[in-house]
Amino acid sequence: MALDFAAGCFGGAAGVLVGHPFDTVKVRLQVQNVDKPLYRGTYHCFQTIVRQESMFGLYNGIGSPMMGLAFINAIVFGVHGNSMRMLGTDTPLNHFLSGAAAGAIQCVICCPMELAKTRMQIQGTGQKNQSSKKLHRNSLDCLMHIYRREGIRGMNRGMVTTIVRETPGFGIYFLTYDTLTRSLGCEPDDSYIIPKLLMAGGLSGITSWISTYPVDVIKSRLQADGAEGTNKYSGILDCVRQSWRREGWRFLTRGLTSTLLRAFPVNATTFASVTLFLMYMRENDGVKDCDSTQPNISGL
Repeated sequence: MALDFAAGCFGGAAGVLVGHPFDTVKVRLQVQNVDKPLYRGTYHCFQTIVRQESMFGLYNGIGSPMMGLAFINAIVFGVHGNSMRMLGTDTPLNHFLSGAAAGAIQCVICCPMELAKTRMQIQGTGQKNQSSKKLHRNSLDCLMHIYRREGIRGMNRGMVTTIVRETPGFGIYFLTYDTLTRSLGCEPDDSYIIPKLLMAGGLSGITSWISTYPVDVIKSRLQADGAEGTNKYSGILDCVRQSWRREGWRFLTRGLTSTLLRAFPVNATTFASVTLFLMYMRENDGVKDCDSTQPNISGL
């Protein structure tokens, strides 16, 4: 039980370091003013941030996911592993249900963490010297500022869209990983196990993001709304209505390219780190692989 949580924590930290720059690009593209866009696309956004804000601009807001994502992944992989043991049978449906349960539970932490991350990522957009103009010093300061202005409700801005995204998203995430590791024949004694795990993890991340991405765009816009003191949207439906009227259906795909570019390396790193960590710890502790939720590697 404890190993599931420890492995998730380890994998989450590794994933944050690999993928945060892509996430910053994604958020900037999702929330930029479509009438006066600063960025023409993924590469231009990446290039502009580096030129105007230096490489450190790509890591704006990393404190929040680094503090939270390691813990969130500990919850996700811990809940998934324990749910599989409770359900007893190793089936694709049970992987989906266990993943969905894990996704729903971690929203309590994920929502305020992503709120702080989003606000930090859009702070100082296009400014070369941001030191004297920063509203928030770090992610914790950002959350405290939101709490003082808006209370608990403000800290949970975007909770409904987070739940709608995370619950099916994590179900698909674990279902896809289980299916791919079975298809690829990932076994502990396989000499190609690492590239197979990386491939399965990366494709699982891409599949999960594609299935829930439109909800993520709406969530980002709701969480970015009010960062400068005024709110444009009164709620989810108003956000969808205004965005659709101004941009058409394409607003639902804003930032998708950078998201998919990020999804593969981040989730490849996360899943491979988690699986290899569990294999190493269980081998050292003398725990046989059959003690995992299924006989092959996908159940670790």
